[in-house]
Amino acid sequence: MSQIIEYIKDKRVLILGFGREGQSTFNYIRKHLPEKALTIGDKNKPVIEDANVSLVYGDDYLKCLPDFDIVFKSPGIAFLEDDMYPETTEITCQTDMFLRFCKPVVVGITGSKGKTTTSTLIYEMLKAGGLNTCLIGNIGVPVFEKADEDESLVAVIEMSSHQLEFTTVSPHVAVLVNVYQEHLDHYKTGYEGYVNAKLNIARHQKADDVLVYNPEQDLTGVVDWDSVIKGIAKPVTFTAAAEDAFVNELWQSTEHLKGEHNRQDIAYALAVARTFGVGDDAVRQAIKGFGGIEHRMEFVGVYDGIAFYNDSIATIPTAVMGAVKALGNVDTLLFGGLDRGIDYDAFVDFLNTCDVNNLVGLPETGHSIIERLKAMGCTKNMLCARDMADGVELCKTHTAEGSSCLFSPAAASYNYYKNFEEKGRHYKACVRGEG
Repeated sequence: MSQIIEYIKDKRVLILGFGREGQSTFNYIRKHLPEKALTIGDKNKPVIEDANVSLVYGDDYLKCLPDFDIVFKSPGIAFLEDDMYPETTEITCQTDMFLRFCKPVVVGITGSKGKTTTSTLIYEMLKAGGLNTCLIGNIGVPVFEKADEDESLVAVIEMSSHQLEFTTVSPHVAVLVNVYQEHLDHYKTGYEGYVNAKLNIARHQKADDVLVYNPEQDLTGVVDWDSVIKGIAKPVTFTAAAEDAFVNELWQSTEHLKGEHNRQDIAYALAVARTFGVGDDAVRQAIKGFGGIEHRMEFVGVYDGIAFYNDSIATIPTAVMGAVKALGNVDTLLFGGLDRGIDYDAFVDFLNTCDVNNLVGLPETGHSIIERLKAMGCTKNMLCARDMADGVELCKTHTAEGSSCLFSPAAASYNYYKNFEEKGRHYKACVRGEG
């Protein structure tokens, strides 16, 4: 019996949220405990046929937390109220359980932007180096899919702040790409809560563990930065001088990794590959075979002489600014989404002074930012779109032939879409005339 199952078999278990990860948790428990009584809680009524399952749903579904010994929380559920559960109720998640009880060696990656690219590059480098590895986690594959593997597996796990929020163990190799304002509406303490969740990737590391991070990022004043980051025994940074030339060679060898931020992602991945003894030839092979990430500066195609790019994964201003600079020749920027209270001051200044000529704003942040720019006296061509289809049509009308149109929202998607993937695919469909 797996250690996870041994730990929960006699406990009252609630699976909180029945999306991709919740269903994976249910399937894993049922694989080992086919008749154990379980409860599934969700705002919407879960659809499931199982005589040993009880359901809790509706607007007040979170009030049931005190009735359970252990709660497997799905990442998207926010705990914003005080006293939601007693100390006797343990809140956990797949990431926490995997780190606590599973045998594979774990490389964990988190960051506000670039974590998907970095995770994929690490996976490709380790695979090219001959290691038994997998890519799981926030990238779309729940970690319990590999929970029963042995220590011969190196599990590369992309970890979101939500997956790290209740994680009590850190991975053997942790990569902290960066931290910027993001998901402020998910945490009771806003940015501080978000940062503290991210730092769980390193907070519990041991003396023989490895942390890869950017020493130029300093969050002193937001959290106890020194004790979490600078106290780690074996930090490895992407600025290692001996690797700079090789990082630049790799960066310049592919069209799929434009921009300074991608150079840094390569450097992070290289540092991890070196930790596992992967050589230069394998690293070059991994970079050569890297085909880019869907929704990250993804080339959609040329239509009416305009090159369209999909960057829907860029949900914070810093990522959008990096994409504009990396692509160059961006004549039109399509942006906007859910307002989560992010500080847009620097982004507004950037839009006012950058070389982009046409700004097309989607509800709701796109509209409010355009109003701010107008109030500043900005003279660019600024247009408010009703929705994605209208926005793409405006882009096609106003973008100069021979230049580029970039969709990079600088905001979350949840006001109209389930996630950034759905939003990005709708954008691509509209560009192709299929939306």
